[in-house]
Amino acid sequence: MQSEFKHIESLVKPGDFVFTRIDNVLYKKVADTSCSWSSHVGLIIDQNDDGSFVVAESKVPRCVYSDFENFVERSEGGRVEIRRLKGGLQEDQLRKLQEEAKSRMGSWYHFRFNYDSKMQFCSKFAYDVYRHGLGIEVGRIETFTELLHKNPQSPMGFWRLWFLGRIPMSQRTITPASLIESNKLETVYSNLDKFK
Repeated sequence: MQSEFKHIESLVKPGDFVFTRIDNVLYKKVADTSCSWSSHVGLIIDQNDDGSFVVAESKVPRCVYSDFENFVERSEGGRVEIRRLKGGLQEDQLRKLQEEAKSRMGSWYHFRFNYDSKMQFCSKFAYDVYRHGLGIEVGRIETFTELLHKNPQSPMGFWRLWFLGRIPMSQRTITPASLIESNKLETVYSNLDKFK
């Protein structure tokens, strides 16, 4: 994995989206519901003097900066996909992203995945940093009705339990799947083929 990580690190740039899979029942259900392998996303936001990268993310319990290598190692089986805004970023755009990410640091995590809450969750964090920082919408906000009806195999029983009996169908949310599928991004690196 170390040699693979060094290869990944040689390809990435600040501003890239990093998609992973969290080995946890809740986040596996997020992936299953959205018909995706990925259940988590962060943004490579900076590069240290030693060449290592920093990821900005919303994770339990708050938004934090994480070491890129640690972020990748947390992914189930080492699954990772890096996607980049087509055309890349200018220096001033990166600074705006860094400012937006910094303004959200310490924000609490929202376990009900409500986009309209003041709290954060991973895909909302990444979406809003780009939307507020650059005016670019990567991904799509949708209601639970839209999300659950796209997948006839949605684990409805799980979500009824999670929401204590009543799924808030009109609530707006955004998923890692919505971001990873965006046609505004291009793939820089993916190791998913070895998991097929």
